[in-house]
Amino acid sequence: MGSLTPRLRKKTAPFFMRTIKLIIQYDGTNYCGWQEQPNGPSIQESVERALARILGQRVRVQAAGRTDAGVHALAMPATFRTASTTPLRAFVEGINCYLPDDIAVQSAEEVPNDFRVIGGSRAKTYRYTIYNARQRSPLNRRTSWHVREPLDLTAMRTAAAYFIGEHDFAAFRGQNCTAVTSRRRVDAVEIRQEGPCITIEVTGGGFLKHMVRIMAGTLVDIGRGRFTPPLVAELLKSPNRCLGGVTAPPQGLCLIEVEYPA
Repeated sequence: MGSLTPRLRKKTAPFFMRTIKLIIQYDGTNYCGWQEQPNGPSIQESVERALARILGQRVRVQAAGRTDAGVHALAMPATFRTASTTPLRAFVEGINCYLPDDIAVQSAEEVPNDFRVIGGSRAKTYRYTIYNARQRSPLNRRTSWHVREPLDLTAMRTAAAYFIGEHDFAAFRGQNCTAVTSRRRVDAVEIRQEGPCITIEVTGGGFLKHMVRIMAGTLVDIGRGRFTPPLVAELLKSPNRCLGGVTAPPQGLCLIEVEYPA
């Protein structure tokens, strides 16, 4: 006959998961982009491998976006979840010990577990850099597009104003873009020049595959005199990729900032 005394369950320590947000800076020249792929090294693969050296196990790291091959980032947010009590400082200095010279974690912070690094941002800012001079610059070749012809900045700025607002950017999306809709919101497009360097800075709610590069290529073609500024308005009303400008090469593009609600 069994005992009538109830069995006491063994108490276990509560299991807590932390969500850590990293800010990562990288030169994307030698990589196939952020996302891990079978055809070459990726930023994600390098970060996850370095993080595994700290935690003793592989964890998945998600970034705010998928930069293309050759594209750079000044401040890419990325998150992972862990039960480790490792201090935040180790997620910066420790990870950097195992990362190559062209990737570095800039900061780490603990965020709420419902923080959404993908889809939760308020705006993103990309900067495209053009080296506008007759002769090429070896020192700028990895971070800019060399354009030899003089560019009409007034025409480019006039054209850039048409991008502001919410539009159908189907004419500014790359092949094999998997986005469900091509409607996007652009908040600002600023064109500046300092010496031979011209920058096109674009801020918006989100971007299609190659969208900023096609915007930059179209603006450069307008600056060259190949098109007039109203072409941008026409493309936004009657999307036709074949009628737009070239796709600017990847090395001139850099993710500058991703903003989240306070």
